[in-house]
Amino acid sequence: MLRRAGLAALFAGAILLGAFAGIYLAYESDLPQVSSLENFEPNIITEVYAADGGLLGTFAIERRVIVGFQDIPPQLRNAVVAVEDEDFWKHIGVNLWRVPSAAISNLRSGRKGQGFSTLTMQLSRVLFLTPEKTYERKIKEIILAFQIEKNFTKEEIFTLYCNQVYFGNGNYGVEATSQFLFSKSIKNLTLAEAALVAGLPQNPTRLSPLDQPEAALRRRNHVLQRMLEEKYISSDEAERAQAQPLALALHRDAPSIAPYFLEEIRKYLEREYGSQRIYQGGLRVYTTLDPGMQKAATEALRQGLRRLDRKARGYVRPEATVLQDGRFPDVVKLDEWDQPLQAGTIVHGVVLNSDRSLAVVQVGDYRAALTARDIAWTRRTNVADALPKGAIVPVLVESLKEAGDQKIAQVQLEQDPKLEGALVAVEPRTGAVRAMVGGYDFDRSKFNRATQAFRQVGSAFKPIVYAAALEKAGYTPSTVIVDSPISFPDNQSVWSPHNYDFTFWGPIPLRRAVEQSRNIPAIKTLQAIGIKTGLEYAQRFGLTGPLQPYLPLAIGAGEATPLEMASAFGTFANQGLRMKPMYVSRITDREGNIVEEARPSASDTVRADTAYIMTSLLKGVVERGTAARARSLKRPIAGKTGTTSDWTDGWFVGYEPALAAAVWIGFDEKALSLGRGQDGARTALPIWMEFWASATKDKPIEDLPVPANIVFVPVDGSGRPAPAGTPGVRMEAFVAGTEPRSSYASAAAAPAAP
Repeated sequence: MLRRAGLAALFAGAILLGAFAGIYLAYESDLPQVSSLENFEPNIITEVYAADGGLLGTFAIERRVIVGFQDIPPQLRNAVVAVEDEDFWKHIGVNLWRVPSAAISNLRSGRKGQGFSTLTMQLSRVLFLTPEKTYERKIKEIILAFQIEKNFTKEEIFTLYCNQVYFGNGNYGVEATSQFLFSKSIKNLTLAEAALVAGLPQNPTRLSPLDQPEAALRRRNHVLQRMLEEKYISSDEAERAQAQPLALALHRDAPSIAPYFLEEIRKYLEREYGSQRIYQGGLRVYTTLDPGMQKAATEALRQGLRRLDRKARGYVRPEATVLQDGRFPDVVKLDEWDQPLQAGTIVHGVVLNSDRSLAVVQVGDYRAALTARDIAWTRRTNVADALPKGAIVPVLVESLKEAGDQKIAQVQLEQDPKLEGALVAVEPRTGAVRAMVGGYDFDRSKFNRATQAFRQVGSAFKPIVYAAALEKAGYTPSTVIVDSPISFPDNQSVWSPHNYDFTFWGPIPLRRAVEQSRNIPAIKTLQAIGIKTGLEYAQRFGLTGPLQPYLPLAIGAGEATPLEMASAFGTFANQGLRMKPMYVSRITDREGNIVEEARPSASDTVRADTAYIMTSLLKGVVERGTAARARSLKRPIAGKTGTTSDWTDGWFVGYEPALAAAVWIGFDEKALSLGRGQDGARTALPIWMEFWASATKDKPIEDLPVPANIVFVPVDGSGRPAPAGTPGVRMEAFVAGTEPRSSYASAAAAPAAP
């Protein structure tokens, strides 16, 4: 009987072994090679850095931070093993003792609810298989687990698991999860925190401490109990940890200081490297952006737009509301309240109640009161009329304080402007973009007006016309142009251009025409040099927008972006060399190898002497002309205002040798006006000045070097030579051989700066 039983057992064993061998051979050929894990590179975050090394933003589908085995603290290792696979360090990929109990449980329940997955099996499923619950997948899981155990050490398998598994809320791996939930690295986790992290992979959605805190707490305490049972912790340690609350310290990425710039980086990377490498490749992108200048640009533009919008539209009663069928929701909350509230920032609040004299506004956890005096600028005497109950309104937070259980905020009522604008600053010597703001609010509109908005540039185009005249037609700052009425008939009508003030000054030197932005002299100059030449020079200066071959081009009928205009004026600051704008200085891969290293790209645009003379003329615009208010900055600024018909666009583009910046103001709807008289000097220039004051604070004053062929001659207001020292006489720059001469002017001419 024993022999028969032994033979039967051997026979059954042979059958089972043959069946398992058949199953293995049937599935093994279709399975991936686990040896590929030796070169496995998990998806990690692409990080973008500013010029000072600070983080600007990230691109990722899976938020993951890679750690090594030695980086995982023992209590987190023990927590994971205790709750997921207590025999991990002993088995060979499959825990054979758990197979029968799981099979019996599933037979009793009639479904595939009970599993026996080890950490190795879970890893094989995450890396190579799908999450569907089928016997076929389980067989493949087991085969892959054996192969993984054969090819890798336990430490390597455990590290792969801790880096690859999903822990919820977009976080993959223990380090990203720890940083998100507790704002710290795994090495600093407490026992209770480590247990919470270890318990999440079972069901990251159902156990989310954000959405299901009670379930997360129960799961954490279960992990602690398992650690006690496996003798990783003492009963006292378990009790103390189980008594602790979840105590989350969520880390939410603050909004980027440069969202428009960051989007330009994303588009560049996608174009050059493809989407997969951006979101999965772990690139390190080092950009040219200066954080200090960026913050100054954002603040200057946002404040300026709010100020100008009030002038253009007055107060507009808010339409957005939290009320639903006339009632407040159970919880009054706005998404932006998730960010820490800080004094000096603009945030939206909700009007909880209002009457004729007072409105109570909730801003995050704070309450604020607005009286009729606080909203006087709206010209509304009834507070409830201006701030209806339930309205969502923007406010400037002036101060925050706590009085007992009350949190009180002091705020000012603001208004979300419909008016838009852009500000961009570039470094003339390299083309490096140092600041970029493409609109009032990136969340409101992703359209980047700094790079995508082609708008008529008005008189800001005139320097390009005059630069062409200096080089091609022998013009000088003293060349006399007659500012007088002109008309140009066409097939249907007659075009009779006029100056901004509808007056004509007669013969004036080119300098005065530039400084006072006279239209007629600019049109006559373009007519003299030829429209073809004007278009050629516009292209040299990097303008790529619609430029029609007709004379209105001289006074800005052509279109350009703010970035193009800043780069064009930077050409004058860089002695006639135009540098191609660049955003990226270098890119490295996940191992730190350099993938791309940028080099400045230059193109000859105008001669150095032309650039010097144009800079001299544009300094006159600031010293005596349409941008005279910029004199208050007390810096050697050169620049030009620009205004289009019906005051639809306002411009100022200005520079020094080390920096050039352009500001554009207008409505996205091109037909809308900023308001009568709202020219570039009143709209764009104040914003530019505010930015410039901050951007150049404590920066040394530089001036352009004087080319060797430049001479200086004393001239009077009409551009004629005059005795040096005479009231109203100034030293004018000329290319040697083009200067006006007289008995005293010849002696005064010299190739040295005045």
